[in-house]
Amino acid sequence: MQRFRNKTVLITGASSGIGAALAQEFAAHGARLILLARRVDQLEAVALPLRGQGVSVLTYGCDVTKEDQLTTVVADLIRKNILLDVVVTNAGFGVVGRFDKLSLADFERQFDTNVFGVLRTVYATLDLVRRRHGSVVIMGSITGYVGQPGASAYAMSKFAVRALAEALRVELASEGVAVTLLSPGLVESNLRRVDNQGVFHPHAKDPFPSWLRMPTARAARQMVRAIHARKAEQVITLHGKVVVWLSRHLPGLLRYLFKFGGQGRPQPNK
Repeated sequence: MQRFRNKTVLITGASSGIGAALAQEFAAHGARLILLARRVDQLEAVALPLRGQGVSVLTYGCDVTKEDQLTTVVADLIRKNILLDVVVTNAGFGVVGRFDKLSLADFERQFDTNVFGVLRTVYATLDLVRRRHGSVVIMGSITGYVGQPGASAYAMSKFAVRALAEALRVELASEGVAVTLLSPGLVESNLRRVDNQGVFHPHAKDPFPSWLRMPTARAARQMVRAIHARKAEQVITLHGKVVVWLSRHLPGLLRYLFKFGGQGRPQPNK
């Protein structure tokens, strides 16, 4: 079934990982794609095979920490008379480390992308979504429910966007705009190959075992189904569902488990 046939979907952070997988899954469901990312060469590598399959794909080099770049993208869409059925605010990275080893600048950098980058994207595109009674999709995390030791900055950013999703869901409902929060657990992704400065290290190893990580394509299928159903939230991965359940019903047990679970993932090798 082509759930998004003749629909237009904008995805930030679409050059790799979950963003690229979402682009491929939306394309399989008939969507027209608008893909944004900082790394234009990798973005084009995602777009090229899709265009070869006959998919309509526009790409834009865009850093969500730069408001003017988002404004430029939206202005070009308006010139082309393109409205948006779905906006996926996927761009993000993770700052990790013990709180006393991080600086205020680390927290500011984290929030500039993961929180203010989401806000900039939503503000820039919302009018185009409203006119289609479409969907705003916010990429959260199970870390938005659990303040994991060694990941205070990242957890704070994901708690913040979860609150944003909950507020926007009510505010925009009367306008026919859906808000879906996606909360993945461990998914195959480049997130853990990006250091605290936001620099990608392609040869860095993922610190989590492969058996625990959900394949990206499978996660993208679940996400696209949830977006099509206009769900309020979709938690991705079984272990993610368990962690969210524990955070709601047995938070003491979760804190006890974290005491023996290390202090967050190591930084990629530079």
